[in-house]
Amino acid sequence: MESRTTSRRTFLTMSMGLPLGAALAACGTSGPGTPGGGGSSGGGGGAKASYWFLSTEPQEGVRRRTAERFNQANPNGQIEFTTFQNDAFKTKIKTAIGAGEAPTIIWGWGGGGLRSYVQAGQVEDLTSWFDQNAAVKDKLFPSSFGAATVDDKIYAMPCETMQPIVLYYDKRAFDKIGAEPPQSWGDIMDLVPKFNAKGIAPFSLGGQSRWTNMMWLEFLFDRMGGPEVFQAVFDAEKDAWSNPVAIDALTKMQDLIKADGFIKGFSSITADSNADQALLYTGKAAMMLHGGWTYGGMKQDGGDFVPGGNLGFMNFPPIDGGKGDPGNTVGNPGQYMSISAKATPEQKEIAKKFFSTELISDKSAEEWVSTGAVPVIKGSEKFFANSPDAEFLNFVVGIANNAKVFQQSWDQALSPTAAEVLLDNIAKLFQLSIGPQEFATNMNAVIGK
Repeated sequence: MESRTTSRRTFLTMSMGLPLGAALAACGTSGPGTPGGGGSSGGGGGAKASYWFLSTEPQEGVRRRTAERFNQANPNGQIEFTTFQNDAFKTKIKTAIGAGEAPTIIWGWGGGGLRSYVQAGQVEDLTSWFDQNAAVKDKLFPSSFGAATVDDKIYAMPCETMQPIVLYYDKRAFDKIGAEPPQSWGDIMDLVPKFNAKGIAPFSLGGQSRWTNMMWLEFLFDRMGGPEVFQAVFDAEKDAWSNPVAIDALTKMQDLIKADGFIKGFSSITADSNADQALLYTGKAAMMLHGGWTYGGMKQDGGDFVPGGNLGFMNFPPIDGGKGDPGNTVGNPGQYMSISAKATPEQKEIAKKFFSTELISDKSAEEWVSTGAVPVIKGSEKFFANSPDAEFLNFVVGIANNAKVFQQSWDQALSPTAAEVLLDNIAKLFQLSIGPQEFATNMNAVIGK
């Protein structure tokens, strides 16, 4: 990264005893002047702001209905939206922003991607707007602003949900082998041959998507060496990837792969299709390391799997001899919406009105809770009590309250350039086409870029 002034903006968002453990710091064709087609504006005249977002359900439905409610209440200032799958969205939004043709509302994950937009002058500085709208800022958990901040200025509106990475497991699979969920890395390695002997893949993995593989390394680095190991990469310290802890973690990762820890053919399975989730709820795999957002997908598509009490969930276990705090977590402290600097004044006003009204409304919070997710909106706990997903929601809250550190996903924390090299090398590492030392060498070459 060109400037290190934000390296201490608390990439490692530390818990300060905030509510819900606020220590929580995975879309269209045209620019702001001509909003992307294929979406809905709800009718009406006046100015229109464009908005692209991810199509994965049940999250897409919440986003769509939130925009529709806004349009119904604002016939003279409409939002037109377009949806994309995850990987397609990442490519499309990067290309559109680079060409100066971004949608009015730029949805994303904050962090390094947002920094690159700021450096290119493509997004609005929202600092003064938040100062003038203190009630809006106060309604969001403070830690969610870390990944929205560049050089001490706020360039994005935190939104939607907290999404830690969760170790899910099928209770039925564990019953079949007469075992308990893993309490250590040693337990994980011991379980692998037992599940394979029963014809059950130990872990599901949508490896073609690459970022799914990354979640494993994020936890291994943290559990073995603490958050400081990746912080050194984030701070652009020379040869940070060659840290002995990192090499050991990469080696352990390949040990699990070589032991047939993952479903056969994982490198051709995609997360966008939710095929990895299906492997878990259909009993073909015993466990899956994935984002908190997949709970809603498994509940929606998995038949009796979730309602029948067959899904178990836990934080990633400690690693024998590791120095990391097993209460820490990784993932997405929230999602983020920026406003294109190329948008017209009218479009910018529509976006800001959306931010300050329907985006943070009780109805929006209630809908996110209905998907089995914890919103970044304060006071959302009032919707937990009557939710059939209360156990999972309270589990996420428990992680939030207990985590001293919530690391943002690596590919979002790093610059787009470094993130792409990271994902490419992670794929090669999982395919066993490169080893730990070569991985470290390749990644050291893009530190700070």
